[in-house]
Amino acid sequence: MIEQTENWKDQFRYQSVEQHIMGLIESGTLGRGDKLPSLRTLSRTMSLSISTISQAYVELEKKGVVESRPRSGFFVRASSHRLPAPTRCDPTPAEPKRVSRNKLILTVLETVGNKEIVPLGVICPGTELLPGKSMARIMNQVVRENADTSLAYETVSGNPELRRQLAFQALERGDRFGPDDMIITNGAIEAVYITLRSLTRPGDIVCIQSPSYYCFLQLLETLGLRVVEISSCPNYGIDPAELREVLDKYDIRACIFSPNFNNPDGSLTPDDAKKEIVSMLAERDIPLVEDDVAGDLHFGPVRPATFKHFDERGLVVLCSSFSKTIAPGYRIGWMVPGRFRDKALEIKATTNVCGASPTQMAVAEFLRQGLYERHIKRLRAAFAKQADTMHLHMGRHFPPGTRVTRPQGGMVLWVELPESVDSVKYFYAAKAEGVGIAPGSIFSTQNKFNNFIRLSCGGAWTPEIENGLSVLGDIATGMAR
Repeated sequence: MIEQTENWKDQFRYQSVEQHIMGLIESGTLGRGDKLPSLRTLSRTMSLSISTISQAYVELEKKGVVESRPRSGFFVRASSHRLPAPTRCDPTPAEPKRVSRNKLILTVLETVGNKEIVPLGVICPGTELLPGKSMARIMNQVVRENADTSLAYETVSGNPELRRQLAFQALERGDRFGPDDMIITNGAIEAVYITLRSLTRPGDIVCIQSPSYYCFLQLLETLGLRVVEISSCPNYGIDPAELREVLDKYDIRACIFSPNFNNPDGSLTPDDAKKEIVSMLAERDIPLVEDDVAGDLHFGPVRPATFKHFDERGLVVLCSSFSKTIAPGYRIGWMVPGRFRDKALEIKATTNVCGASPTQMAVAEFLRQGLYERHIKRLRAAFAKQADTMHLHMGRHFPPGTRVTRPQGGMVLWVELPESVDSVKYFYAAKAEGVGIAPGSIFSTQNKFNNFIRLSCGGAWTPEIENGLSVLGDIATGMAR
């Protein structure tokens, strides 16, 4: 175990060197064709071993950022540049609208699980990054030792040990709720569904950020709800002032926000803005549905706070899952419904009674053994590295005018293509070439983001992904003409 820990310390060290060199390139300190500092020089400057510096330079060479020249050292490649970030952020709220994106969303969802498609359109971690062997061992153990229990119905609120372990996690990040405050669900989407069933009726108005996860729009359409959108800016997330304008103008029955690395734009709402939003909604007695599935996937040293952290009246319903971190196929999600717990339990019981017993038992044991923290550190590093690598290759293949977000966590890249590129046509053209993407128009009820696409950076770098980005770049270049 000590050896494994040291290996990960080494990895974080060489990644810090990579970030240092990338910072020099992006600031213009190192230009195209310039020579990088020698191994010995940078070793002295950063107080790191020569082997660590060498490993970082080799990784940068693999990414195509630098090139080695015999007996000369490492140099910045001429084609090494990042695309700028999107600047578009429309602060004007629209009138309440019915959602009508279901048909196109279903077409996009056809790529889920399709092994013939390069998986850049589905936000799902690559199986090579997930703890498959550990979960298989633990599943075998818990079913063998608890054969009768694994065959029986679980309680409606969910496995007690799983809820206890989740409560421990919450306590460590400063959230104040216990095992009895939680309900285990079949993924985060069911948690949001139960919450909306508890809070709204057909025709009610719900406020969402824009762009917003298309499955939320699909759910709102199914429930017959109307939507008012406020802008989600990649740089700062949700603006409390814009939300206040909407609350003053419309009879909002609930809000659905993803403050931590929103899908699809990867935005992070600052903690002080979260606190202001929770207070603003509490003044009006408006419930807030919080999607926090990406909260643990921060690239920085500190996990961002949840809306729930600032909730003093039980109006925030926290929804999350392990679908993006441990096992998408296990369908383990949870919710903290606050003052709406009784109604949520009633709807859960009449929807599917309870979740599957074996998967809940296995995830509970995975958490109890302390395996999650080690795993999530590796996953964060992998996603950060994949996002960085994709950025560099997109800079090489995509046409002028392309912009890409630089998220601080999560596993999505929000890409703005030249205005002449229609993202729906782009989606079908990419699909015909065996590459999956999600067109921007499905992330809004309005005719917005028509030249945007969402890409997943949740897998390990492979030749297939490299080729897929090249294909996407060629298609975009052709359509941009």
